[in-house]
Amino acid sequence: MSSDSDLTPNEPAVITRNRYYAGIDVGGTNIKLGLLDDLGNRLAYRSIPTQQEEGAEAASRRCAAAIAKMAAEAGVAEIRRVGLATPGPMDVPTGMLVCPGNLPAWHNTPIRQLFADATGLPVTYANDANAAAWGEYWRGAGAEYTSMVMLTLGTGVGGGIVLDERLVEGQHSCGAEIGHIIIDPSDDAPSNSLGVRGTLEGYCGSYGVVGQAERLLADPAVESTLRAALDKGEKLTPKAIAIAAEAGDAAALSVVMNTAKLLAVGVVTCAHMVDPNSIVVGGGLNFGGAGSPLGDRFMDRLREETRQRLIPTLRDKLHIDFALLGGDAGFTGAAGLARRDDRQVG
Repeated sequence: MSSDSDLTPNEPAVITRNRYYAGIDVGGTNIKLGLLDDLGNRLAYRSIPTQQEEGAEAASRRCAAAIAKMAAEAGVAEIRRVGLATPGPMDVPTGMLVCPGNLPAWHNTPIRQLFADATGLPVTYANDANAAAWGEYWRGAGAEYTSMVMLTLGTGVGGGIVLDERLVEGQHSCGAEIGHIIIDPSDDAPSNSLGVRGTLEGYCGSYGVVGQAERLLADPAVESTLRAALDKGEKLTPKAIAIAAEAGDAAALSVVMNTAKLLAVGVVTCAHMVDPNSIVVGGGLNFGGAGSPLGDRFMDRLREETRQRLIPTLRDKLHIDFALLGGDAGFTGAAGLARRDDRQVG
């Protein structure tokens, strides 16, 4: 029988349950916290407002209090380690949060040390997209594989890469910035949030999808129920586009299908670069996800467009599917990374 120390990170047959880890997933609006056992079972959960304007130190104290309450609820006497996930940019080795766009009061903060001081526990620090990828790898859609790439579709496009049970973070804490892959080198390609033209995020993030629809509707010959919203001065949203597509609006559906095609270019780039077992698509911008008619059409098109562009060796070997953990992926992965580091030190 394998010992605890040589079990793979996503192996379900872990024989001990009496090791416990807290996971923290920091967002611009809310912070999600979970208490998990060694098997990845969630024992307790909290969501608290980020209140970013009060600063990271105040948030660390509120998180420490929330963790203590969760432990008391679950009857857990000892938490071995905390996993902390935040948006970037960051310097993971030094534990510094550099300049996250949605946390302006947290710029240039020694975030790992603040949370370690507040909780009195060792802290593992990670990018939020990387943590979500580890969560899916450990307990979600990638649990049966040894390598996985995750793309998270939301306001932007995030990513995470796990290869042979190792999370790719990079030399400058910028590993798996998949949203910044260039898929269109044209001088007039749309810009992303950093002003870079032609990126995957610039086309497939929420503002990129809206941009696709707006450019399509700029042609007066294109008929769409979405035009009425624009004529009223309303802003288009990915949700409105999805609803219109589900209702049979041809223009809206073409935007959804074109997003799948463009996303496939990024997926193919990842597949040819690192050759994973699985590609997982997560985040809020999933057009209904698995089981939804539109979500299933989106995934079918993504698979088809990807397969056409893969080298023959990979066409029938790469598994592509939606993520399973939803909004739980971040804190689950953060706790899982804490578990990983705890095992490494004994």
